[in-house]
Amino acid sequence: MTEMIPTWIDGDLVAVEKLEAHERGLRHKAVSVFVLNGDAVLVQRRALGKYHTPGLWANTCCTHPRWGEAPLACARRRLVEELGLHGLPLEPRGQVEYRADVGAGLIEHEVVEVFVARMPERVVPVPNPDEVMAVEWVTRSVLDARIRNAPADFTPWLRIYLRDHAAQIFAGAEKLPEFPA
Repeated sequence: MTEMIPTWIDGDLVAVEKLEAHERGLRHKAVSVFVLNGDAVLVQRRALGKYHTPGLWANTCCTHPRWGEAPLACARRRLVEELGLHGLPLEPRGQVEYRADVGAGLIEHEVVEVFVARMPERVVPVPNPDEVMAVEWVTRSVLDARIRNAPADFTPWLRIYLRDHAAQIFAGAEKLPEFPA
């Protein structure tokens, strides 16, 4: 089944096939989630079967809403589909827009609704191997150092988020309610 995503063409929001949106570099809707535990963030390494950026490290969860799907519902759906995480209390952190070459002639030009949640480490994600090949809890300082030392190991959007939007994403995160185990 072809996945249709909300995309702007000539100022109108229309449904466009996901691969076509990336091939043409069209501006489209997206969702990103950062799940936190103390000063650590849960990152995922994308499965090798992904059609772009396979094997690269990304934030906890990122995706495109389906046509007509609300961003919050999309974020919740993908946390379950990618990581088996149910019922996290997600806090919206506003929109971020970026444009990045993701390789293989594909461009992500996204208007992203960002969400943040806290959870205890003892709640273990169950990655879907079709989506995620590994997960890791990593402190922001270690993550920043890894990105500086090996930027090609990380998705362009994660590098952009941390470079340009960290204050928006992480400010006050320690005050978020923690997901009860």
